[in-house]
Amino acid sequence: MFRPILTYAATILILMVTGTWLISSEYWPFSSKESDQFAKCRSSSITGVVGPIGGPFTLIDQKGRTVTDANVITEPSLIYFGYTFCPDVCPLDMARNGEVVDILAQTGKSVTPIFISIDPKRDTPEVMAEYSEWIHPKMMGLTGSQEQVKAASKAYRTYYKLHSDEGNEFYLIDHSTMTYFVLPGHGFVEFFRRDQSAEKVAEKAACFINNS
Repeated sequence: MFRPILTYAATILILMVTGTWLISSEYWPFSSKESDQFAKCRSSSITGVVGPIGGPFTLIDQKGRTVTDANVITEPSLIYFGYTFCPDVCPLDMARNGEVVDILAQTGKSVTPIFISIDPKRDTPEVMAEYSEWIHPKMMGLTGSQEQVKAASKAYRTYYKLHSDEGNEFYLIDHSTMTYFVLPGHGFVEFFRRDQSAEKVAEKAACFINNS
């Protein structure tokens, strides 16, 4: 009798680790499509997520200053949770997000790429500053205490799990890989998978900005 439950739990875990979520119109993390001013822009919804996505957070920026979501999200923003020691996924995803910012800038739309570290032990403000400069001149790198990072991750319903770091400075971290699009005054409006091209993400983001 427990096998179906265990199978379901295992499936959810796999989806969380790979950053892949099931898409279905049955589960919509917004009020209703009929009353949604962004309805024509949306192409996704997330199954298995209960409650709203996004919300207040307090973190530390790459200059060592304590900041809140109100300080950080002052214009349309692409938020990604990762870590600087990530060998391949994070730099590729952030490079894509930086390209999205550049594409939108060509049409007069200003967007900020935000990188929130899930590895505050290694990702100090100094490390985040260097990484941000390397990825994109507009990128904002955020870190914080373990508790602050966990709270931000919980707000955005992200997943991460450290491999054992005992005696190993080169430990890796499993994590979800969604990019969250957030608008001031509206909060989270859409997520983008890592397999979506910069052009496609820019097109979708522009729709939200034009209708905000």
